[in-house]
Amino acid sequence: MIKSLSRGFAHFFSLFSRKKKVSLGLYGPPNAGKSTIANRILKDILGEDVEEFSVSALEHETREVQKVEKLVMKRKGKELDFSLIDTPGIATKIDYEDFVKKGLKKAEAKERAKEATQGVIESIKWLDNVDAVLVVLDSTQNPYTQVNITLIGNLVAKKKKLIIVANKTDLKQSNLDKIKLVFPDYALVPVSAKTGEGMEVLYETIFKEFY
Repeated sequence: MIKSLSRGFAHFFSLFSRKKKVSLGLYGPPNAGKSTIANRILKDILGEDVEEFSVSALEHETREVQKVEKLVMKRKGKELDFSLIDTPGIATKIDYEDFVKKGLKKAEAKERAKEATQGVIESIKWLDNVDAVLVVLDSTQNPYTQVNITLIGNLVAKKKKLIIVANKTDLKQSNLDKIKLVFPDYALVPVSAKTGEGMEVLYETIFKEFY
Protein backbone atom coordinates (compact mmCIF):
# COMPACT_ATOMS: atom_id res chain seq x y z
CA MET A 1 0.00 0.00 0.00
CA ILE A 2 1.28 3.44 -0.87
CA LYS A 3 0.72 6.15 1.66
CA SER A 4 0.21 9.16 -0.58
CA LEU A 5 0.68 12.53 1.08
CA SER A 6 -0.07 15.64 -0.95
CA ARG A 7 1.29 19.08 -0.10
CA GLY A 8 0.29 22.23 -1.89
CA PHE A 9 2.96 24.87 -2.40
CA ALA A 10 1.83 28.24 -3.75
CA HIS A 11 4.28 29.87 -6.12
CA PHE A 12 4.48 32.27 -9.07
CA PHE A 13 6.30 31.37 -12.25
CA SER A 14 8.77 33.79 -13.79
CA LEU A 15 8.57 34.21 -17.56
CA PHE A 16 12.26 33.38 -17.68
CA SER A 17 12.28 30.43 -15.30
CA ARG A 18 13.04 26.93 -16.46
CA LYS A 19 11.10 24.08 -14.95
CA LYS A 20 11.53 20.34 -14.77
CA LYS A 21 9.56 17.54 -13.10
CA VAL A 22 11.34 14.74 -11.27
CA SER A 23 10.28 11.76 -9.18
CA LEU A 24 12.93 11.63 -6.45
CA GLY A 25 13.40 8.46 -4.39
CA LEU A 26 15.30 8.03 -1.13
CA TYR A 27 16.95 4.62 -0.92
CA GLY A 28 19.47 2.97 1.36
CA PRO A 29 19.93 0.52 4.24
CA PRO A 30 17.79 0.68 7.41
CA ASN A 31 18.50 3.50 9.88
CA ALA A 32 20.69 5.46 7.48
CA GLY A 33 18.43 8.48 8.00
CA LYS A 34 16.25 8.50 4.88
CA SER A 35 13.10 9.60 6.70
CA THR A 36 14.97 12.26 8.68
CA ILE A 37 16.34 13.69 5.44
CA ALA A 38 12.88 13.54 3.86
CA ASN A 39 11.44 15.50 6.79
CA ARG A 40 14.29 18.02 6.55
CA ILE A 41 13.63 18.56 2.83
CA LEU A 42 9.93 19.14 3.53
CA LYS A 43 10.76 21.59 6.31
CA ASP A 44 13.14 23.57 4.10
CA ILE A 45 10.65 23.77 1.24
CA LEU A 46 7.44 24.34 3.18
CA GLY A 47 9.01 26.57 5.81
CA GLU A 48 7.49 24.72 8.72
CA ASP A 49 8.27 21.77 10.97
CA VAL A 50 6.77 18.60 9.54
CA GLU A 51 6.98 14.98 10.60
CA GLU A 52 5.34 13.27 7.65
CA PHE A 53 7.83 10.42 7.74
CA SER A 54 8.16 8.32 10.88
CA VAL A 55 11.58 8.17 12.52
CA SER A 56 12.76 5.63 15.09
CA ALA A 57 15.99 4.23 16.50
CA LEU A 58 14.54 0.77 15.82
CA GLU A 59 15.32 -0.57 12.37
CA HIS A 60 12.65 -0.81 9.67
CA GLU A 61 10.42 1.92 11.11
CA THR A 62 9.43 2.74 7.53
CA ARG A 63 7.72 -0.36 6.14
CA GLU A 64 5.67 1.18 3.34
CA VAL A 65 6.58 3.45 0.46
CA GLN A 66 5.46 7.00 1.28
CA LYS A 67 5.08 9.77 -1.27
CA VAL A 68 4.71 13.53 -1.03
CA GLU A 69 3.73 15.29 -4.25
CA LYS A 70 3.66 18.83 -5.65
CA LEU A 71 6.90 20.12 -4.14
CA VAL A 72 8.88 22.92 -5.75
CA MET A 73 12.56 23.74 -5.28
CA LYS A 74 14.03 26.93 -6.81
CA ARG A 75 17.62 27.78 -7.62
CA LYS A 76 19.05 30.50 -9.90
CA GLY A 77 16.03 30.90 -12.17
CA LYS A 78 15.36 27.18 -12.31
CA GLU A 79 12.41 25.33 -10.78
CA LEU A 80 12.36 21.67 -9.92
CA ASP A 81 8.81 20.35 -9.55
CA PHE A 82 9.18 17.02 -7.80
CA SER A 83 7.59 14.27 -5.80
CA LEU A 84 9.52 12.91 -2.82
CA ILE A 85 9.43 9.16 -2.24
CA ASP A 86 10.66 7.68 1.04
CA THR A 87 11.24 3.93 0.88
CA PRO A 88 11.72 1.16 3.45
CA GLY A 89 15.34 0.28 4.19
CA ILE A 90 16.90 -2.31 1.89
CA ALA A 91 18.17 -5.42 3.67
CA THR A 92 19.25 -8.88 2.57
CA LYS A 93 18.05 -10.58 5.75
CA ILE A 94 15.31 -9.65 8.21
CA ASP A 95 15.10 -11.85 11.32
CA TYR A 96 12.31 -11.36 13.83
CA GLU A 97 14.68 -12.40 16.62
CA ASP A 98 16.64 -9.20 16.06
CA PHE A 99 13.50 -7.24 16.98
CA VAL A 100 13.00 -9.42 20.06
CA LYS A 101 16.50 -8.48 21.16
CA LYS A 102 15.52 -4.83 20.80
CA GLY A 103 12.62 -5.30 23.24
CA LEU A 104 9.63 -6.27 21.08
CA LYS A 105 7.44 -9.18 22.06
CA LYS A 106 7.67 -12.26 19.86
CA ALA A 107 4.34 -11.79 18.08
CA GLU A 108 5.01 -8.11 17.45
CA ALA A 109 8.54 -8.88 16.29
CA LYS A 110 7.30 -11.46 13.78
CA GLU A 111 4.72 -9.04 12.40
CA ARG A 112 7.29 -6.27 12.08
CA ALA A 113 9.72 -8.61 10.31
CA LYS A 114 6.97 -9.66 7.90
CA GLU A 115 6.03 -6.05 7.14
CA ALA A 116 9.69 -5.10 6.77
CA THR A 117 10.26 -7.90 4.26
CA GLN A 118 7.25 -6.77 2.25
CA GLY A 119 8.59 -3.22 2.43
CA VAL A 120 11.92 -4.26 0.91
CA ILE A 121 10.09 -5.95 -1.97
CA GLU A 122 7.97 -2.83 -2.50
CA SER A 123 11.08 -0.60 -2.45
CA ILE A 124 12.73 -2.64 -5.17
CA LYS A 125 9.58 -2.58 -7.32
CA TRP A 126 9.42 1.21 -6.98
CA LEU A 127 12.82 1.62 -8.60
CA ASP A 128 11.01 1.60 -11.94
CA ASN A 129 8.86 4.56 -10.83
CA VAL A 130 11.61 7.01 -9.85
CA ASP A 131 13.65 9.24 -12.12
CA ALA A 132 16.49 9.92 -9.72
CA VAL A 133 17.69 8.58 -6.38
CA LEU A 134 19.34 9.86 -3.24
CA VAL A 135 21.25 6.87 -1.87
CA VAL A 136 21.41 7.62 1.85
CA LEU A 137 24.27 5.95 3.73
CA ASP A 138 25.20 6.14 7.41
CA SER A 139 28.68 7.65 7.29
CA THR A 140 29.58 5.98 10.59
CA GLN A 141 29.10 2.51 9.09
CA ASN A 142 31.17 0.44 6.67
CA PRO A 143 29.86 1.33 3.17
CA TYR A 144 31.21 -1.83 1.57
CA THR A 145 28.19 -4.08 2.11
CA GLN A 146 26.21 -6.41 -0.12
CA VAL A 147 23.16 -4.16 0.23
CA ASN A 148 24.95 -0.99 -0.88
CA ILE A 149 26.85 -2.63 -3.73
CA THR A 150 23.73 -4.38 -5.03
CA LEU A 151 21.52 -1.30 -4.70
CA ILE A 152 23.87 1.01 -6.57
CA GLY A 153 24.54 -1.72 -9.15
CA ASN A 154 20.79 -1.98 -9.82
CA LEU A 155 20.46 1.79 -10.13
CA VAL A 156 23.29 1.90 -12.67
CA ALA A 157 21.79 -1.03 -14.60
CA LYS A 158 18.45 0.79 -14.73
CA LYS A 159 20.26 3.97 -15.82
CA LYS A 160 18.97 5.98 -12.86
CA LYS A 161 20.67 9.22 -11.90
CA LEU A 162 21.94 9.11 -8.32
CA ILE A 163 23.63 11.08 -5.58
CA ILE A 164 25.20 9.39 -2.57
CA VAL A 165 24.25 11.22 0.62
CA ALA A 166 26.63 10.52 3.49
CA ASN A 167 24.46 11.19 6.53
CA LYS A 168 25.28 11.60 10.24
CA THR A 169 28.40 13.70 9.71
CA ASP A 170 27.75 15.29 13.10
CA LEU A 171 28.96 12.07 14.76
CA LYS A 172 32.65 11.54 15.57
CA GLN A 173 32.65 8.09 13.93
CA SER A 174 31.73 9.60 10.56
CA ASN A 175 34.20 8.52 7.85
CA LEU A 176 33.71 10.03 4.42
CA ASP A 177 36.97 8.68 3.03
CA LYS A 178 35.69 5.11 3.15
CA ILE A 179 32.60 6.02 1.16
CA LYS A 180 34.70 7.89 -1.41
CA LEU A 181 36.99 4.87 -1.70
CA VAL A 182 34.15 2.40 -2.27
CA PHE A 183 32.05 4.64 -4.54
CA PRO A 184 34.49 7.02 -6.29
CA ASP A 185 32.41 7.45 -9.45
CA TYR A 186 29.34 9.14 -7.97
CA ALA A 187 28.48 12.55 -6.60
CA LEU A 188 28.89 12.44 -2.82
CA VAL A 189 27.35 14.97 -0.44
CA PRO A 190 28.06 14.83 3.31
CA VAL A 191 25.15 16.00 5.47
CA SER A 192 23.71 15.88 8.92
CA ALA A 193 19.97 15.55 8.58
CA LYS A 194 19.75 16.11 12.34
CA THR A 195 21.43 19.53 12.33
CA GLY A 196 20.77 20.53 8.72
CA GLU A 197 24.48 20.92 7.94
CA GLY A 198 25.21 20.23 4.27
CA MET A 199 21.60 20.36 3.10
CA GLU A 200 22.10 23.50 0.99
CA VAL A 201 24.99 21.77 -0.77
CA LEU A 202 22.71 18.78 -1.34
CA TYR A 203 20.06 21.00 -2.96
CA GLU A 204 22.65 22.56 -5.24
CA THR A 205 23.88 19.09 -6.19
CA ILE A 206 20.33 17.94 -6.89
CA PHE A 207 19.97 20.73 -9.44
CA LYS A 208 23.37 19.96 -10.92
CA GLU A 209 22.81 16.22 -11.26
CA PHE A 210 19.05 15.88 -11.75
CA TYR A 211 17.87 19.03 -13.51
